[in-house]
Amino acid sequence: MDAKKRAGYPSDVSNEAWAFCAPYLVLMDESAPQRRHELRAVFNALRWFVRAGCPWRLLPNDLAPWWAVQQQPRWWIRAGCFKTMAADLRAVLRIAAGREHVVPTAVVLDSRTLQSTPESGGRAGYDGYKRRNGTKTHIPKFRSWSG
Repeated sequence: MDAKKRAGYPSDVSNEAWAFCAPYLVLMDESAPQRRHELRAVFNALRWFVRAGCPWRLLPNDLAPWWAVQQQPRWWIRAGCFKTMAADLRAVLRIAAGREHVVPTAVVLDSRTLQSTPESGGRAGYDGYKRRNGTKTHIPKFRSWSG
């Protein structure tokens, strides 16, 4: 179904974001006979799927078919589309922020150890760095890369 004829979802990509994403996602000509669904419609359906977290076959009928939405990201991942897009977006944002380096030069990693109890059983171990018995969990920290 044409994306212009259906009501939009909050997960739909904006025109500005699509202008950035589209060049990375076009792996073949839009008029190629293999292309049965508009690329933006497939991307919007993928965004809806990721946001909703439902099974593929429960995609709404006004989005691209589930089998097309399931297959296309595999091609994008194999071609490295998302990695390239993320690297270029990071570079653009760092340049816009006036950073000296386009590529980050530092990273902050953190973890915590949850105190174990006798009921924890085999999942609890020993954290040698913090010198505690317990289950170690990693916490991603997203901080500014100021340098």
